[in-house]
Amino acid sequence: MEGSNLKSAALLEQLHVHLASGAGKELVEMIGFVYQLNISPKKLGFDEEVFVVVDLKKGVVSKGPYEGKPDATFSFTDDDFLAISSGAN
Repeated sequence: MEGSNLKSAALLEQLHVHLASGAGKELVEMIGFVYQLNISPKKLGFDEEVFVVVDLKKGVVSKGPYEGKPDATFSFTDDDFLAISSGAN
């Protein structure tokens, strides 16, 4: 997620690296879905959204909207995405 101002950019980069590992490739084989994450820096609907695609068919994480229809789309603020991803209550 180079060039991103999101706090969650490092987490998304770690996800990208993990998907290239043996355990990540097993995950891709098991899940096989495409998720689009719409992440707003501060407030949904008011700040510029950053589109992130977690493609668990191909095993890649990319910036930009998915070309086609993702299996699921989630919208978060950057802080909420970090909290959910880290298991915070």
